[in-house]
Amino acid sequence: MTDAITLRPLPPPDADFSTRLPTQDDLPCDDGMPMETPRHGFQMWLLIDALQGWLKARGRGFAGGNMFLYYSLEQIRHRDFMGPDFFVALDVPLGERKSWVVWEQGRTPDLVVELLSDSTARYDKTGKKELYAQRVRVPEYYWYDPFNPTDFAGFTLVGDRYQPLRPDARGRILSPALQLCLGIWEGVYLGVQAIWLRWFTPMGELLPNKDEIAERKADDAQRKADAAERKADDAQRKADAAERKADDAQRKADAAEQEAALVMERATRLAEQLRRLGVDPDSM
Repeated sequence: MTDAITLRPLPPPDADFSTRLPTQDDLPCDDGMPMETPRHGFQMWLLIDALQGWLKARGRGFAGGNMFLYYSLEQIRHRDFMGPDFFVALDVPLGERKSWVVWEQGRTPDLVVELLSDSTARYDKTGKKELYAQRVRVPEYYWYDPFNPTDFAGFTLVGDRYQPLRPDARGRILSPALQLCLGIWEGVYLGVQAIWLRWFTPMGELLPNKDEIAERKADDAQRKADAAERKADDAQRKADAAERKADDAQRKADAAEQEAALVMERATRLAEQLRRLGVDPDSM
């Protein structure tokens, strides 16, 4: 995390946890060090951001990153802390965590993604990968280099070793646990044009982040407003046509009335002329 924090004091090496195990409230949540580059931080938040809505719709789960993961008391005794760049745990209650304490949460993460850099790539691909497989027992492990998108790989735990997951024809890797795909996407996130690691549905639909969801809602609202405006315009045109039709009918009625009045006037004059001539018009 990039914000400056005050670290919680570490428990002393000889702290007695015989009566209880330490919780996230007892332990440091991170080391206060920022990620390698802003893009690494943006990539982490993009993975978290896009997954939050999906987890909320499921009603359970937690996605986090750059926060400490505690898997044994030996870590605390030896001050051996580790923090995945991104991880997700399914089938746990929604809500905030300060750090991920395995014995407190009741499980390890289902999936971890490490974002490679020049200083970490070698360890992420060897020692850390082995640690996640043999000690932490994380079912799925992925790595991705935000500045070299071709350096992307995923693995699933078989026994105590990771076996590669095969990408599909589009280079995306289906997560057995999440049944979502991880793959690359070119676009703008937080003002940065880059190639990002994103979540996709198995059908290939991009899992949207909050900004994209808001944009979609705004687009939907605009489309509905446009449709309502078109409907109102159509109604107005129909009303105008009906008014014109009524005006035409009224003009025809007025013309017919005038014609009838003229006919009546002519008939009256003719009757008067016949009477002057001594002819009874009623007898005709």
